Amino acid sequence: MEYGSGGGGSQSPGEQDGSDSQERRKRYHRHTANQIQRLESMFKECPHPDEKQRLQLSRELGLAPRQIKFWFQNRRTQMKAQHERADNCALRADNDKIRCENIAIREALKNVICPSCGAPPLNDDCYFDDQKLRLENAHLKEELDRVSSIAAKYIGRPISQLPPVQPIHISSLDLSMASYGNQGMVGPAPSSLNLDLLPAAGTSSSSMPYHPPCLSDMDKSLMSDIASNAMEEFLRLVQTNEPLWLKSNVDARDVLSCDAYERMFHKPNTRPKNPNVRIEASRDSGVVLMNTLALVDMFMDPNKWIQLFPTIVSVARTIQVISSGMMGSCSGSLQLMYQELQVLSPLVSTREFYFLRYCQQIEQGTWAVMDVSYDFPQDSHYAPQFRSHRCPSGCLIQDMPDGHSKITWVEHVEIEDKTLPHRLYRNLIYSGMAFGAERWLTTLQRMCERLTYLMATSNPTRDNLGGVISSPEGKRSMMKLAQRMVTNFCANISTSSGHRWTTLSGLNEIVVRVTVHKSSDPGQPNGVVLSAATTIWLPTPPHAVFNFFKDENKRPQWDVLSNGNAVQEVANIANGLHPGNSISVLRAFNNSTQNMLILQESCIDSYGSFVVYCPVDLPSINLAMSGEDPSYIPLLPNGFTILPDGQPDQEGDDGASTSSNNANRNIVRSGGSLVTIAFQILVSSLPSAKLNMESVTTVNNLIGSTVQQIKSSLSCPTLPS
Repeated sequence: MEYGSGGGGSQSPGEQDGSDSQERRKRYHRHTANQIQRLESMFKECPHPDEKQRLQLSRELGLAPRQIKFWFQNRRTQMKAQHERADNCALRADNDKIRCENIAIREALKNVICPSCGAPPLNDDCYFDDQKLRLENAHLKEELDRVSSIAAKYIGRPISQLPPVQPIHISSLDLSMASYGNQGMVGPAPSSLNLDLLPAAGTSSSSMPYHPPCLSDMDKSLMSDIASNAMEEFLRLVQTNEPLWLKSNVDARDVLSCDAYERMFHKPNTRPKNPNVRIEASRDSGVVLMNTLALVDMFMDPNKWIQLFPTIVSVARTIQVISSGMMGSCSGSLQLMYQELQVLSPLVSTREFYFLRYCQQIEQGTWAVMDVSYDFPQDSHYAPQFRSHRCPSGCLIQDMPDGHSKITWVEHVEIEDKTLPHRLYRNLIYSGMAFGAERWLTTLQRMCERLTYLMATSNPTRDNLGGVISSPEGKRSMMKLAQRMVTNFCANISTSSGHRWTTLSGLNEIVVRVTVHKSSDPGQPNGVVLSAATTIWLPTPPHAVFNFFKDENKRPQWDVLSNGNAVQEVANIANGLHPGNSISVLRAFNNSTQNMLILQESCIDSYGSFVVYCPVDLPSINLAMSGEDPSYIPLLPNGFTILPDGQPDQEGDDGASTSSNNANRNIVRSGGSLVTIAFQILVSSLPSAKLNMESVTTVNNLIGSTVQQIKSSLSCPTLPS
């Protein structure tokens, strides 16, 4: 067999194995100039000739059809390589040009002077000086709050009633970080806020453990002993009823008897007793729509853990794996972890924990995943500066014959709040509803239900795909996009260590809090993003507020961006048993949004609800509907979270529960609602841009107008938030 080369060249032979047939195949063949000219002419007309054209060329040129085929293959490869080399040269030239422009801009910046004072620009050290001053400012505010509370006991009246001290005006950066417990308002926003002074949302502060500490074998052995002892205590907490757990007379929940606990688990005083520490302990059980092994896998992976509890867990990281388990199983796995737990409002500080997570298979089909705080030495870099201690807590997971699992969840923490919780959330937190076992289990049930709907090919009784989502892949892609939208929304309104909220005075006594961050992650618009949020109390039951936001016919009453125009639901995907748990694609009848659709997810259970939405351009939404990967579709979600205010409830059934065995789940929250309203705005696509007064005013007015429309539509009195 002879091989022709594409430019008159020859092909080198392959490896020889000594056979005559292979030697005949290795003979070189050089095409004539006329053959090459004819082949090149044909290549320009048709780089991919079919079999009929190749046969005609072989007859004209006296070559075998196989030679014609290989010549065209080689010529196409050669042409592709030439194009790649040309592209590389062009990219290299562009890169050199940008590098030269960057150098020129840097040189020009060295000669910049301030137009007001004529002084040269500050050096790079100002960043660290400002960071240090902000940290010192926050520390002094905490110290002032503490001293003020002590002094108020002796002078018989609050410090706020004393003659005011004249403020010292030092700079335009009056937009300082407000204490979460502070219910007052600072002055007007400055005309410019340097974004370099603000950490990016979702990133960690210096207290966040990015690098594992150097743990010795003695440390690991100590951690293993602590985990083993804590697991024994946890299993007894799960399996023992009276007198350790008593039924509440109010809502029939399990309440821990502190006296019985002290007698059963007598411990040496390794940690100093603090009379100001609150004990929060609760236990609950229920059935979830997921098998045991899948749950264990998700619990031991911090990323899956956040995805499973986006409304509760804002940060979770594994600092170091102490033990990876036995025989490729999670049984015996022990991890040193860090996490922050949140309530979806900038008014509530996150709870931070360094803890050990220990997984153990108790028997066939029964697993336990237990957490217990780990106290670092006080001189350690990881020594906690907060006052949250996690006693043995976690869940017992038992297999059921139908592939479901029975969960028994225990939460037991000791909390010393640096400042009192915000007055709006005090009842919710002190009642245990904010971080109790019932909330964890209800959220787990709802998320497992959502995953079940995600894996289902269709749900003809609930889904209304409107003909625009034509495949199961498209449905799953839309559900994944909505899940990322909700996760992003929850992360951007939390008070985790990566956020610094600033308090503004809004319209009609509405307190708005803002933060800015530089966005560069895939799935978010690149540039500077302004997040703003406020929380208000409404004398309306939570389920009624949720129904108001969920009703597309009432959307013009609160969506100020719609200018009073109606919306139409294009598609609806069910993601839970309750009709309120769904994903919607909405089209607004607005001339300015003809090329945009609204992606919205709504969710409700007996411990809260949310409605999160985001405008998405038509090409991106079509990409997701067709089943393509939606990971890189940019999202800036807005929305509402609705929580009960913690007041006593009346028994009933709103259908929002996914539990099947606890009467305390089937309740209507008859008290008021705590509604958090949050917006995100892309201020600039340039990461070096500064936040100006116009952007702050815009989002301030947007939230203020939204609050007033909500109160007016629900016939609520105008009360300060």
